[in-house]
Amino acid sequence: MSKQDQYQLLEQQLLAVLEGETDRTAQMATVACLLSEAFPETYFWTGFYVVDPNKENELVVGPYQGTLGCLRIAFGKGVCGTAAATGETQLVEDVHAFPGHIACDSRSNSEIVVPVHDKNGKLIAVLDVDSTEFSAFDSVDQVWLERLMTKIFAS
Repeated sequence: MSKQDQYQLLEQQLLAVLEGETDRTAQMATVACLLSEAFPETYFWTGFYVVDPNKENELVVGPYQGTLGCLRIAFGKGVCGTAAATGETQLVEDVHAFPGHIACDSRSNSEIVVPVHDKNGKLIAVLDVDSTEFSAFDSVDQVWLERLMTKIFAS
C-alpha cells in the first residue's frame, strides 16, 4: 500500500472514531495512537505539544506515543517552537543540522511539525512526528498531516 493510500485509509478511520468527540485530549490521544500504528516503521515519536494557557508562548507536552518527550518548549526554540512561532509546518530532513534543535531523544534524526489551529484560527498545539531515519518525511506527509489537523481540530 502506498503512503498516500495509507493516509487516505487513516483519514477515514480517524474521522469515524472521532465522530462526535469534542474533548481535545481524547482527540489528540487518538490521533497520536492511530498515526503511530499506521506508520510503525517510520514514526518513532508521535504526539502533541499543547499551547499552555497559563504561560505565554510556551508549549507543554500533550498526548503522545513514544519515548519520553520534552516537557516544555518555548515558542521559537527547536523545531516545535519554530512551528508554533511561525505558524508554518517544519519539514526537517536532518534535525542535527536544524539551528537550536532540542534533542528530546538523540535517536531522532528527522522530524515534521504541523501547527494545529482551532475553528477560530487560534493555535492550540503542534503535532510533532520524529523518525530515527534521515529524510523520513516528505510533501506527502506534509499535505496529509496538515489536512488531518484541519479536518479534526478546525472543523
